[in-house]
Amino acid sequence: MTRATEAKKILVCDDEDHLREMLSEYLSERGYSVVEAENADVMLASFEKGAPDVIVLDINMPGTDGLTALRTLRVSSKIPVIMLSAAGEVVDRIIGLEMGADDYLAKPVDLRELEARIKAALRRQDFAEVADVRKSRMTGTVPFGMCQLDLDRARLFGENGEEIAITSMEFSLLRVFAQKRGRVLTRDQLLEQAHDRGWEHFDRSIDLRISRLRRKIELNPTKPETIRTVRGIGYIFD
Repeated sequence: MTRATEAKKILVCDDEDHLREMLSEYLSERGYSVVEAENADVMLASFEKGAPDVIVLDINMPGTDGLTALRTLRVSSKIPVIMLSAAGEVVDRIIGLEMGADDYLAKPVDLRELEARIKAALRRQDFAEVADVRKSRMTGTVPFGMCQLDLDRARLFGENGEEIAITSMEFSLLRVFAQKRGRVLTRDQLLEQAHDRGWEHFDRSIDLRISRLRRKIELNPTKPETIRTVRGIGYIFD
């Protein structure tokens, strides 16, 4: 059986037995291969038998907590991780995303929403695997709404081919979004990855810059569809 046809492997790590069993049963019935882990140590040890395609990871667990496990995981792996949090605190979500989590879901878990999040994570992973082939030097053009961004010449063109003026900071932001397509980016991540040392840490002027970009690339800047706001977290180009 090839990777293209085999069941996707989901690893569910949570110290609550009933929750693990419920998630495992639900996902198994929908064609996924599910592995359970009652704590982070068991989860990491299970990788010796093969890495999963997606990890569903609880934050609050005895022993090694989920955020610490995520930090360890991100040293060597890009496996999509969906974090579970009983509190659903915005601060926890931001910390998790900054550490490399791909998505967040608050408890009690809606099973249909979890499945939708897993499918979205798998789609993004497939896209990332294709993008990784040429990630060392991303070239060519990238569509942004009704516009095209020329990465080689650092120029933005409208739907009729006319050039739209952008600043170097705006180009840096668009390039970061292109490289991280489908990933939620916090303001701090955008500040760091756009490499603009003139911006202060936690500088909310990034919201203004994205607002200006939207006026250039969105069909309706008041209802953006290209660079969307993820409330309480940041932005996503999807």
